[in-house]
Amino acid sequence: MAMKQEASSRNDSNDVIRAILTNIRVPELPYPAGKPADADIPDWLPLLHSCWTEQRNERVINVLNAVKMTWSVRQVNAAYLADRVMDVFLKTSGLHVSLVQRIARLRFLLAWQIEVHGEQGLTDESVLRQWLDGLQSLRGWSDSGGRAARQLLAQLDELVVVADQCFGDRSMEAFERFATQWRQDQLQKEGRIGKLRTRLLETEQGASRQRAADQMSRALVARALGNRKLPADVIDFISTIWTPLLRQAAWKDGLTSDNVRHANKLLEWIVWIADPALSDNERDKLYQVGEHLSDKVREVWSRIQPDPLPESSLSGLEAVMVARLRGQPLDLVPVEQRHVDERWLNLSATDTSAAAGYTGQWFVKGSDEDEQRLYFLTLLEDSQDVLMTNGEGVKLGLMDWPEFEAGLKKGDIRRLPDLNPFGAVVDQTIAALVQVLRSQVEKRREAKAKAEAQAEALRVARAKAEQARLEAEALRAAEAEKALQLQAEEQQAVEAAEAERLSRELYEAARAKVDALKLGSWIALEPTAASEKPSDGLPIEALKLKLAVRLNATDKLVFVDRLGLNRTEYTSAALIELIVSGAAKTLSSEAEFEDTLSRVVGRIRVGRT
Repeated sequence: MAMKQEASSRNDSNDVIRAILTNIRVPELPYPAGKPADADIPDWLPLLHSCWTEQRNERVINVLNAVKMTWSVRQVNAAYLADRVMDVFLKTSGLHVSLVQRIARLRFLLAWQIEVHGEQGLTDESVLRQWLDGLQSLRGWSDSGGRAARQLLAQLDELVVVADQCFGDRSMEAFERFATQWRQDQLQKEGRIGKLRTRLLETEQGASRQRAADQMSRALVARALGNRKLPADVIDFISTIWTPLLRQAAWKDGLTSDNVRHANKLLEWIVWIADPALSDNERDKLYQVGEHLSDKVREVWSRIQPDPLPESSLSGLEAVMVARLRGQPLDLVPVEQRHVDERWLNLSATDTSAAAGYTGQWFVKGSDEDEQRLYFLTLLEDSQDVLMTNGEGVKLGLMDWPEFEAGLKKGDIRRLPDLNPFGAVVDQTIAALVQVLRSQVEKRREAKAKAEAQAEALRVARAKAEQARLEAEALRAAEAEKALQLQAEEQQAVEAAEAERLSRELYEAARAKVDALKLGSWIALEPTAASEKPSDGLPIEALKLKLAVRLNATDKLVFVDRLGLNRTEYTSAALIELIVSGAAKTLSSEAEFEDTLSRVVGRIRVGRT
C-alpha cells in the first residue's frame, strides 16, 4: 500500500512539473509568438555548454533574453524553473559564499536536464538533485586557507571538467561517476570528523576541570588577600600550600563541594588572624580561633590530600599565630595586587541553560569571504567555556560563556540558519508554481468565459440591432405603403367626387335636353339601344326617332320612326340614362348638344387618367 501511495505521489508530482513546463506563463520571459514548428526550435545545448565553459555567473533566462532566437515554451520554462530553484537554494543553503559561487553555475546543467527529461530532472532519483541535497554536510566549511579547505575547493573545481564532458557527450554519466566518488569521500570524512570531535571533547573536558579549579582557587585567594598587609610567612603559606590545596579540592571534588567551602573558610580565618587590622579588636575570638587553627589546617588537608601535611610547612604560620596571641608586633608586607574574577565567586548566578539548545549548532563570525563558521561542540560546564571546532572537527578555540552570549546579543556571532536542502527547495518551488499555474488557468478560464460572454452579448446585440433595423424598415415600408394608399384613396375620392360632379352635370344636361324635347323633336339611338342587329354584316346606322306623344301623367315619351310607325317609348329617366351613356342624343339642337356632350365626356376622361 505504501509503495502504491509513493508511486501515486510521484506520478502526481511528475504531472505537475509537466503542466508547469507546458502551461505556465511568466511576464517578460521570451516566449514564442504562437506555436513554432519543431524544426524552428533551436538546439540550446551549445549555448548552455558555452556559458558553462566560460563559467558565467549569470541566470539562464538572462542568456536566453540576450540571444534573439525563437525558444520553445518548454525551454523558457525549464530555464526559469532552474533559475528559481537555484536562486532560492543558494540564498537559503547556509553554504559559504565561496562554495555558492561554484555551485551556482550548475543552473545551466539543471536547466538542460529539466528540458530534456522534464520531471525526471527534478525527482528524488535525479543524480544532480541527490548530489545537491548532500551539500548540507558542508555547512561548516570556511575558506580558512588550510589544507582541508583547499582540498574541497579542488574537488568542486573538478565540476568544470565533469560538466563540460556531460555537455559534450549529451549524457550525465560523467557526473554520476563524480557524485559516487564524492559520496564515498564525504562518508570517510564524516567518520574522521566524528572521531576527532570525540577525542577533542574528552581532552577538553579534563582540561576544563583543571582550568576551572585553577581559576576558582585564584579568585578565592585574591578575594581573601585583597589589599592587605600580612606577614611574609603567611603570604608564603597561602601561595605555596593553601592555594594548591584549594585547586586540588576544586578539581577533585567539584567547584561547589564541601571541601572547597571548608578550605576557603579556613583561608579566611588565616587572613583574619594574620591581619592585626582585622583581629586586634576581638582578642577573645583571636585566642579561640588561634588555639585550634593548626588542627583545622591538618584536618582540611587530610580530607583533600592523601599524604600528610609536612610539619615544616606550618612553622611560619604557627610562629605568626603565637606572636599574635602574645600581642607581639609583626613585620607586615603589602600583598601583591591580584585580579578578582567575580564570575568564579558566584557560579550559581550564571545561567547556562540556553547552551543545551546550542550544542551541535553552527554559528558565524564575520561576513562574505572573511566569514568563519563555528561549530558549538559543547559548553564545558566546569570552566564555562564554549568549545568551538571547524568543519573538519579541528579545535578553533575556547570562548567563555558570557562572552559568547554577549556576541550573540550584539550580532557579532550569529546562528547559522538551518540548511534548506535542495530537494525541499524544489518541492517548495513546485508548490508555489502550482498555485501560480492554477491562478493562471483560472484567469484563462475566466477570460475565455468573459470573451465568450462578450461575443454572445455582441451577437445578441447585433441580432437585436438587425431585428430593429428590419422592423424599422418594415415600419417605414408600411408607413410608405399606407401613405401611398391614403394618397390613392384620396385621389380616388377626388376622382370619384369629380366623376360624380361631372355625372351630375351630364345628367342635368341630359335631363335638360329631355325636358326640352317637344313634339316632333328628333333623337338618334345607337344600334344597340335600338335593339337592332345587322342582317348582312354591314354597320347599322343610328336610328332616328321623332317624339310623337308625351304623356306627362306617366312620364312617358313615345317615339316613332320616319314612317310614323310606333316604334318604342321611354320614360324621361330612361331616356336621360341613354343620353348620358351616349346611346342616344337629341337632334333638335344637335350642334349644341354635341358640343355639351363632348365637353362633359372630355372632362370625365381627364379625371380618370
